[in-house]
Amino acid sequence: MDLRQLEYFVAVAEEENFTRAAERVSISQSGVSAQILKLEREVGAELFDRSARAVTLTVAGKAALEHARAALAAAQAVGQAVGEVTGLIRGRLTVGMVIGCTLTPLFDALAAFHSAHPGVEISLLEDRSDRLVEEVRAGTIDLALIGTATAAPEGLGARTIISDRLVVAVPAGHPLAEPRRVTLREVVDYPIVCMPSGTGLRTVFDEACAAQGLRPAIALQASAADAIADLAVRGLAIAVLSESMAVPYRDRLTARTIDDLETPALLAMIWNNTHSPAVRALLVQSRHAFAK
Repeated sequence: MDLRQLEYFVAVAEEENFTRAAERVSISQSGVSAQILKLEREVGAELFDRSARAVTLTVAGKAALEHARAALAAAQAVGQAVGEVTGLIRGRLTVGMVIGCTLTPLFDALAAFHSAHPGVEISLLEDRSDRLVEEVRAGTIDLALIGTATAAPEGLGARTIISDRLVVAVPAGHPLAEPRRVTLREVVDYPIVCMPSGTGLRTVFDEACAAQGLRPAIALQASAADAIADLAVRGLAIAVLSESMAVPYRDRLTARTIDDLETPALLAMIWNNTHSPAVRALLVQSRHAFAK
């Protein structure tokens, strides 16, 4: 057996699907299937149960998975150790980004990192913040930019990038556009369009409402600020956004800080393992990019 077979085996085990696994490792599905069959012949047992829609591990497959991951990690560690001695960084870096994020400094950091370390293959994945946290904990993502209600998710390293108060954004003529001070109780009197559950902004909003015994009517949800703003402009609901998210729409929406909601929504870079030279290098690049 070789490392390529083990890589394909781990990909299928984690994706529970040959097609998605093939996309992940950037080869054809038939190529993945062929290598898995070859590996099964070599170990003398079927590693996957292919009878159902989702591909699942057999007992033998479950026994092999941990060792396959360890072998791949050991091989990567060899390359990293040599790279540190020679000054080269190679391998893969998987970066997570909260859905709807359009912060160009992150892309600047990735571009600068790629220029400095072309031997590292970069993957960028979008997902909800809560899922990204779990992926970073599990080690399937190296580091991620997330929205959060706390400075650092438990057990992870973190660096706060943005700290923003929450605002309500409404079109001209709306009752909440007139007063300078708006309370959370006044906000929940209206249908709301907001980020979905699992995002940092939504967590801050939900926890603040719960603390006051309020039950907001979340009429609409969207992962992108553009969609939230467009829905609010059309009068379908009032928008709950962070201060910086609302700035691009001030020509169409009036933003009012929610006066009694002082807990900020945070945008943070999180990581679990700084033993990786690639992770350390990208953290340096991100610090420079977000400091500009």
